[in-house]
Amino acid sequence: MNKIVCFVLLVSIPVIGFAQNTWEKKEKKENQIEVAKPNPDAKYLKGAVPLENGKVVFRKTIEAPGKTAFQIYNIIGQFLQDETKEDNQLNSHFVKADTTDYELGASYEEWLVFRSNAITLDRTRFYYILKAQCFNGKAEVEMSHIKYLYEEERDPQRMKAEEWITDEEAVNKKNTKLQPISGKFRRKTIDRKDYLFNQIEERLK
Repeated sequence: MNKIVCFVLLVSIPVIGFAQNTWEKKEKKENQIEVAKPNPDAKYLKGAVPLENGKVVFRKTIEAPGKTAFQIYNIIGQFLQDETKEDNQLNSHFVKADTTDYELGASYEEWLVFRSNAITLDRTRFYYILKAQCFNGKAEVEMSHIKYLYEEERDPQRMKAEEWITDEEAVNKKNTKLQPISGKFRRKTIDRKDYLFNQIEERLK
């Protein structure tokens, strides 16, 4: 009886590597969605500080539907008066209160604080005039005559807004960020302006 002998032939199969090919890496990279990080300086860049005849002037028309010019005059007048009594105020007072044309104006001298902690107090004296002209249903608000007195205890520096916080002085050429020193004045000035205008708007609602 013939015996059939079976031989099992073992074939060596090469191990397939699991490292990604170049094209796979490229495809994965292309499929990734890159989320751009917001620029923290975006709202302070070019155009954020307007000039009128070479002077820095911030303006805003604030709507007050249903309110008379007299009512708006009284509301804003109270706000301007309240601001002169805030903790950061130094020598602030009314400069105009005209019931004929419903115009108001106050001059402010206050502390504008850049940084404050246990070992550092970085601040400047901040001067400006806040005006309002009232009409039936709205008010025209203006912030102007802005200037600063910085480092008065060490090396006093007096600067006007026109020579310190404009686009040319405080924003880099690529319009991507603020300059280190003048930029902090620009940022805080805009923040203060926004706060004041927003507070008036809230009171007129």
